[in-house]
Amino acid sequence: MDDDMEGGNLGPYQDRPRTFPSMKSKAYTPWIFRVLMRINVRVLLVLLLVCFGAIFYIGASTSPIIVFVFSVCIISFFVSIYLTKWVLAKDEGPPEMSEISDAIRDGAEGFFRTQYGTISKMAVLLGLVIFAIYLFRNTTPQQESSGLGRATSAYITVAAFLFGALCSGVAGYVGMWVSVRANVRVSSAARRSAREALQIAVRAGGFSALVVVGMAVMGVAILYAILYVWLGVDSPGAMKSTDLPLLLVGYGFGASFVALFAQLGGGIFTKAADVGADLVGKVEQGIPEDDPRNPAVIADLVGDNVGDCAARGADLFESIAAEIISAMILGGTMAKHCKIEDPSGFILFPLVVHSFDLVVSSVGIFSIRNKRESGVIGTVEDPMKTLEKGYSVTILLAVLTFGLSTRWLLYTEQAPSAWLNFALCGLVGIVTAYAFVWISKYYTDYKYEPVRTLALASSTGHGTNIIAGISLGLESTALPVLVISLAIVSAFWLGRTSGLTDEAGNPTGGLFGTAVATMGMLSTAAYVLTMDMFGPIADNAGGIVEMSQQPESVREITDVLDAVGNTTKATTKGFAIGSAALASFLLFSAYMDEVAAFAQEPFKQVDIAIPEVFVGGLLGSMLIFLFSAWACSAVGRTAQEVVNEVRRQFIERPGIMDYKEKPDYGRCVSIVASASLREMIKPGALAIISPTAVGFLFRILGYYTGHPLLGAKVVASMLMFATVSGILMALFLNTAGGAWDNAKKYIETGALGGKGSDTHKAAVTGDTVGDPFKDTAGPSLHVLIKMLATITLVMAPIFL
Repeated sequence: MDDDMEGGNLGPYQDRPRTFPSMKSKAYTPWIFRVLMRINVRVLLVLLLVCFGAIFYIGASTSPIIVFVFSVCIISFFVSIYLTKWVLAKDEGPPEMSEISDAIRDGAEGFFRTQYGTISKMAVLLGLVIFAIYLFRNTTPQQESSGLGRATSAYITVAAFLFGALCSGVAGYVGMWVSVRANVRVSSAARRSAREALQIAVRAGGFSALVVVGMAVMGVAILYAILYVWLGVDSPGAMKSTDLPLLLVGYGFGASFVALFAQLGGGIFTKAADVGADLVGKVEQGIPEDDPRNPAVIADLVGDNVGDCAARGADLFESIAAEIISAMILGGTMAKHCKIEDPSGFILFPLVVHSFDLVVSSVGIFSIRNKRESGVIGTVEDPMKTLEKGYSVTILLAVLTFGLSTRWLLYTEQAPSAWLNFALCGLVGIVTAYAFVWISKYYTDYKYEPVRTLALASSTGHGTNIIAGISLGLESTALPVLVISLAIVSAFWLGRTSGLTDEAGNPTGGLFGTAVATMGMLSTAAYVLTMDMFGPIADNAGGIVEMSQQPESVREITDVLDAVGNTTKATTKGFAIGSAALASFLLFSAYMDEVAAFAQEPFKQVDIAIPEVFVGGLLGSMLIFLFSAWACSAVGRTAQEVVNEVRRQFIERPGIMDYKEKPDYGRCVSIVASASLREMIKPGALAIISPTAVGFLFRILGYYTGHPLLGAKVVASMLMFATVSGILMALFLNTAGGAWDNAKKYIETGALGGKGSDTHKAAVTGDTVGDPFKDTAGPSLHVLIKMLATITLVMAPIFL
C-alpha cells in the first residue's frame, strides 16, 4: 500500500499529557490542478473563454434551451467558488486541530487516489468489452436509415461511458475535497457559536452539492449538444432528435459503474474502521468515541469522508444522470408517437428542471445565516429546524419554477392543458420527496417514539436491542412503499389524461407523467445533497474536537450537530431510495422500448407465468440478498482485522492509555484501505456480470426452443424483481442502521443511564450491527438497482 495511505508523519508524543501528536504533512494536489496552477493566469483565462465560447456555440447550434442550461450551470459553478472561498476563509483553530485535520485529509486523499485508480482501470477494461459487443450487435431501423453504423454507435457508447465515469469520479473527488477542509473549520467555529458551525457545514456541503448537480446536468447537455451537431440531427436523411437520447445511455452506465464501486469501497472502509474503533475502544476499553488513544480513530474519521462524502457525491450524480437520460428517452418516444412538431421541449425538459434546481437550492443554502445567539455556549438552537426552514424555502421555489418550466416547454397546441397535468405530476413528485424525508426523520430522529422505544429496549440487554432494531427497520418499509405506489399511480393517471394521444387515438402520456414526477422528486436534489454532506462534516468536526481535547461545551455543540447529521443522512438515503424506485421504473420502460426497437416487434408485457421468466425474477431477488450479504460480510471481515490490530496495540503498548505512547494510526488506515479495495471487487463484479450472463444464456435457450425474445423477457423479469426487492431491502437496512445509531446518541445525552452504562453498551452493540447496514449495503443497493437498469439498456442488443 502506498505511503500516502499511512496518513502523515506521526511524531512522538509530547511530554505534556493529553496533547495530540504532530501529524503535519504536505497537502496533495491532483496532477491536473498542478498543471493548471503552473499556467499563466492570463493564458488560463483565455483558455477558459475559448472553452466557454465553444460550449455556447455548440449549444446555440442545438437549441436555445441548451444555452439556458449552460448559462445556469456556469453561474452555479461561480456560486460554488464563492462558497468555497467563504468556507476556506474561516480559521482552522489551534494547531492541534489542524494537525488532526491534516491527518484525516492525507488518509482520505491517499485512499481516494488508490481506489479511483483501481476503478479507472476497470472502467477502461469494461469500455473495451462494450466496444466489442457493439461492433457485433444489431442496429435499429432508425439508426440504419440515418447512416449510424455499428462502429460509430460503438465509439459513441464507449465515449459516453468513459465521459460519465470521469464526471462521476470528479463529483466524488469534489465531495471529499471540501469535507476534509471544512471539518476543522466547523470544529473551530463550534468554540464560538453553534449557529456559525452549522452555517459553515451547510455551505461546505452546498459547494459540493452545486458542483455535483451542475456537472451531472452540464455533462448530459454537452454530450447531447455535441452529438446533435456532429450527427446533423433533424437534417434531411439524418437521425431525428427523438431517437438521440438512446445514444446517451452509456453516460448513465459510466456514472452508475463508478458510483457503485465508490459506494462499496468507501462504505466498507468507513464502517469497518467505525466498527473496529467502537468494539475495542468504547466497549472493551471504555474510552469515549473519537478518543485520541484509540488507534482506529483516524481511520474512522477518514472513512466519513471517503464513504459518506466522496461516495455520496458520485451516488447523487448517478441518480440525476440516470433520471435525466431515462426521462429524455421517454419524452422523445412520446413526442414521436404523438407527432409533436417541435419535440425539443419534451426531450430537454429534465435539463431545465435540474437547472432550476441549482437556482432554488442556492437560495435555500444562503437562507441559512449566522445569527447572534443568546445564552450559554452550550445552548443550541435545534439545527434540524434551521435545515428544515431552508428546505421549505427550496420546496416552495421548486413548485413555482416547476410550474414555469412545464408551461414553457410542455405546452403544445395538440393538448393545450397537458402542461397543467404535467405540472401536477411534478407536484406529486415534490410531495413524495417531502414525505420520504419526513418518514425517514420520524423513524431515525430520537425526538420521536420509534428511536426512543429502541433506546428503551437497550435497557434490557443487547439481544432486545437487536430485536427492536430489526423490527423497526422492517416496519419502516410500509409507509415509503405506500407513498411511492400512490405517486406512481397518480403521476401515471395524470399523464394519461393529459390529452396527448398517438395516431390511433390512444393516450400516451402515462409513462412521461411518471418521468415528470421523478423530476419533481429530484427538483430539490442539490439542497438534499447539501443536508447529506452536512452529516459527515459535522461527524468529523466532533471527532476533531474530541481528539484535540476541547472543552465539554464545545463537544456538546458538535454532538448536537452530529446527531442531526445522522438524521439528515438517513433522510437523504430515504430520498435517494424513493428517487431510485421511480428512476428504475422509467429505465425499465425505456428498456422495453429499446428491445421493441431492436426486435422490430411489440414488447409491452412480461408474463411471469412462463417458467423461465419466473426464474429470472427469482434470480433478480436472489441478486439483492446475495449482494447485501457480501457487502455486510466484507465489512465484518475487515472490521475483524481492525479489532485485532487495535487489541494488539493496546497489549503491546500499555502506555497508550496513559498518553505515554502514541498509537499507530497509519497502520489501521492502511489495513482498512487495503481490505476495502480488495473486498469491493466481488459484489461489484456480481452486479455487472449477472444481468449480462443471464440474458445471454436465456437468449441461447430461446434460440433453440423457438422463443427469440426469451433472453430479453428474462432480463426484464430479473430487473423488475430486483428493483422491488432492492427498494424494500435498502429501506430496511438504511432505517434500521440510522435508528440504532441515534438510539445510542439519545442515551449518550444522559437518558437511560447515559454513557458507560449497561444500556449504553447494548446500544453500542446495536449501532455496530447497524453500521454496515446504513453506510455500506443500504446505500449500495439503491445504486445497484439503477445500475442494473442502465446496464440492461446498454447490453439490450445481446439479449436478442
